[in-house]
Amino acid sequence: MTPEGEKFSQKLANELSLKESLMILCGHYKGVDERVRMALVTREISIGDYVLSGGEIAALVVTDAIARLIPGVLHDGESALLDSFQTGMLDYPHYTRPVEYRGMRVPEVLLSGNHREIERWRQEQAMARTARRRKDLLRE
Repeated sequence: MTPEGEKFSQKLANELSLKESLMILCGHYKGVDERVRMALVTREISIGDYVLSGGEIAALVVTDAIARLIPGVLHDGESALLDSFQTGMLDYPHYTRPVEYRGMRVPEVLLSGNHREIERWRQEQAMARTARRRKDLLRE
């Protein structure tokens, strides 16, 4: 883990989740001895353009993003394939019970039972949310 590494992404998490094994080395304060980097490190990863006191939290971020992609880790393994960034867009809005909360209702289409319309609504919402909040994802 290093701020100098390639930026961690969902694509990289997917790639790393297919590896037989991984070892994450994270330094504290000023990083890892340069000799160790030169002799042992095969890939350097950064979780963003900022610096932490140590690489432990960054390693946890990477570990969590990778682990949830491994079959059997999540109760519904298929759901990880529909998360934000897996399709190149942000996820659609999610709703739970109750149907009304503080005067806000679950969209009627989600209560309709019409799976085709629900899927269409989800795709439209994901596209709109991505266009509104992360236009950069639509250009990639």
